Amino acid sequence: MISLSRTAEFTQSLPDPPEVVFDWHRRPGALARLLPPWQPVRIGQESPDLRAGAAELVFPGGRTWVAQHLATEYADGRCFVDRLTSRPFVVPISWTHRHEFCAEGGGTRLIDQVRTTVPRRLLPAMFAFRQRQLADDLAAHRWASESPRLTVAITGASGLIGSALAPFLTTGGHRVIRLVRGAAAGEDQRRWDPRRPDPAALAGVDAVVHLAGHSIAGRFTDAHRDAVASSRIEPTRLLAEAAATAGVPVFVSASAIGYYGPDRDDEVLDESSSHGEGFLADLVAAWERGAVEGAGPGTRVVLVRTGVVQSPRGGALRLQRPLYAAGLGGPLAGGDQWLSWIGIDDLVDVYHRALIDSRLRGPVNAVTPHPLTQREYASTLGRVLHRPAVLPTPRLGPRLLLGREGEREVASASQRVAPRVLLEADHRFRFPHLEPALRHLLGGAGEEAQ
Repeated sequence: MISLSRTAEFTQSLPDPPEVVFDWHRRPGALARLLPPWQPVRIGQESPDLRAGAAELVFPGGRTWVAQHLATEYADGRCFVDRLTSRPFVVPISWTHRHEFCAEGGGTRLIDQVRTTVPRRLLPAMFAFRQRQLADDLAAHRWASESPRLTVAITGASGLIGSALAPFLTTGGHRVIRLVRGAAAGEDQRRWDPRRPDPAALAGVDAVVHLAGHSIAGRFTDAHRDAVASSRIEPTRLLAEAAATAGVPVFVSASAIGYYGPDRDDEVLDESSSHGEGFLADLVAAWERGAVEGAGPGTRVVLVRTGVVQSPRGGALRLQRPLYAAGLGGPLAGGDQWLSWIGIDDLVDVYHRALIDSRLRGPVNAVTPHPLTQREYASTLGRVLHRPAVLPTPRLGPRLLLGREGEREVASASQRVAPRVLLEADHRFRFPHLEPALRHLLGGAGEEAQ
């Protein structure tokens, strides 16, 4: 029988020693951090052991990819190997992935060697993503290497931000406790009632990250506005009070640049700018006030005012990508509105810094230093996807989905926001410009290697 397997090899040099890089791979969350976000797959199970455990990925339709680690190929701190043992597709495929960690000066030469029948053209983008993700995550943890490892309680850990932040923290050696509304499953979950949070659930916790809340996206009816407000203002105040009662020294709460209102023309908005007009501006002001008043003076409170998050797994990009891929994308309502954005992994770094950096207190604009107009955004996304982006989207479409108020405050909002606090702290952005960020998230970073 003729084998169609071919071997591909991808290498990178890292400044961290092999034991640091190997330890990163063996910690919970490594698979989640390395899984390309454009692939239609979720993690069913992480491998508990690189020596002989197994990881499971689940494709649409319930098809599973089971990768078994091979004990005979394992060398602690130097090598591990995983091999596909299931049949996820109708056409049989093979996959054996060898990870080697070689000392190179004071750093590591990481060699990914893959023998597979998967088409060679699919691999460069995957490994370009993995290499950049690993290098940037290690750099972020290296920056915080003098800080103690933390126990961090997170609400909304299964959401878009939480599902990126939690594995980032655990691969860095921190412990994450997921605060859940149902029954807790395992020692790293604790039950949280938003209406009556129990301070005992925060025993032994060094910091709380509060991400939970009803989605702002939706038609701005009275019921929707009530659901958004009631899930944020009072639950945030109560959780901050519980954290203060439990002696938790740091409380980091999600917030939004909606604080500044939907249209401030070309005014550059930083953390000292006044809050604007409208439902979202008033909501965010009350939301932030609840966190500060609930926590009291003895707790360091950081309010992460988040811009438009870029991730194919959620938010605006998840909705826009299929339209652009079909050649139907274009600027919204003229395209002159300012769009202040941030990539999902840069947002993770902002939360990480909020946990670690004691200088951060109060509002922090989680946006990159380079906002764009809607027209510039459309052109960039179209270029990354190799599709035209010239069909303007009239206001009527978003208005039908969100209502007049929702269209004005969400879809057509124009906010030119600057991350002054982060820049003054010499914060490093992984992707300060949009095009490299989108290429990383959508699989375009490996094009030159193909």
